Amino acid sequence: MSATRALHLAAEIGGGPPGFDAAPYVELARLAERGALDFVTLRDSFGRPGPDALAVLARVAPATERVGLVPVVTTTHTEPFHVSSAVATLDWVSRGRAGWWVEVSATAAEARLFGRRPAAPAGELWREAGEVAEVAARLWDSWEDGAEIRDVSTGRFIDRDKLHYVDFEGTDFSVRGPAIVPRPPQGHPVTLVDIGADGDGPRARTAARHADAVLIRARRPEEAAAVAARLRAHAAAHGRAAGTPLVLAAFTIDLGDGEHPLEHGLVGAPHTTTGAGGPHYRGGPVDLAELIAGWHTAGAVDGFHLTPAEPRRDLERLVNGTVALLQHRSLFRTFHPGGTLREHLGLARPANQYASAGGTS
Repeated sequence: MSATRALHLAAEIGGGPPGFDAAPYVELARLAERGALDFVTLRDSFGRPGPDALAVLARVAPATERVGLVPVVTTTHTEPFHVSSAVATLDWVSRGRAGWWVEVSATAAEARLFGRRPAAPAGELWREAGEVAEVAARLWDSWEDGAEIRDVSTGRFIDRDKLHYVDFEGTDFSVRGPAIVPRPPQGHPVTLVDIGADGDGPRARTAARHADAVLIRARRPEEAAAVAARLRAHAAAHGRAAGTPLVLAAFTIDLGDGEHPLEHGLVGAPHTTTGAGGPHYRGGPVDLAELIAGWHTAGAVDGFHLTPAEPRRDLERLVNGTVALLQHRSLFRTFHPGGTLREHLGLARPANQYASAGGTS
């Protein structure tokens, strides 16, 4: 990986006290936007209290202008057609800043909320998640760009030649289409998958085929580089371009302490412990900037996804301390150069698979 590739930064804005007031999320997203972060995420699951993450970010969208908005959307107990429509709608209301963090529901408690089927093994859940990602992309393409014509003089609303059936037959579901939402501004909203520390497991296999960006868990740059290499080998087997998908190292950050000298022999390594949530950085904003610069310069990852231990305190110190220092050293941009999340991440707008095939499905 070239060390000259752009550095990407993202942050989680959940984790605060449960509540149904959107104001704290708006405040944190605006703070991230002020730091020119690529995107913010909002975790979700069927077992957690609080409002739906995608609905919250739809509320955040008109209160922000540039930062990308990426909610967790689970695929296990939800209808693929509904998932596709909801993510497309977020892309429309945010004017092209939407992504979706694909997750599955693996617990028996979540399965009991629906009573439709028991909890399934990870391999089965991620195979299904891949099929949902596949059919979502087809539904987004089922309207060609320009299909909605709104010609008052002729009374024509839609160019029916630019609408396409999907006719997807998955292992456990089928979808016909076309979608009920026109093709999103980005063509395909950005797809994000957290593969953890395993570049070969079920999550990684789904990510290799469908993800635009992945989160990985590693304590050292050489570990991150090894996971990324295995992931991209799987992606290449699916015919994807070199350097695809983007790889972001995920850390929980606790910036409540001051700076600490790095341990001997651990230059560039984080002050971390590793728990169930992955690497946990504890230290000051300056040392975090050094860590980010060191990993990126070494070519280990394309960027970082940072989860503040204390949302308001740590995100403010991240933006006003770490990010400001990276910008001062010309290692991170000072503004969003484009308008869409794909433009932030340097990703091309996908061609429409039906239009490129001559308009047939």
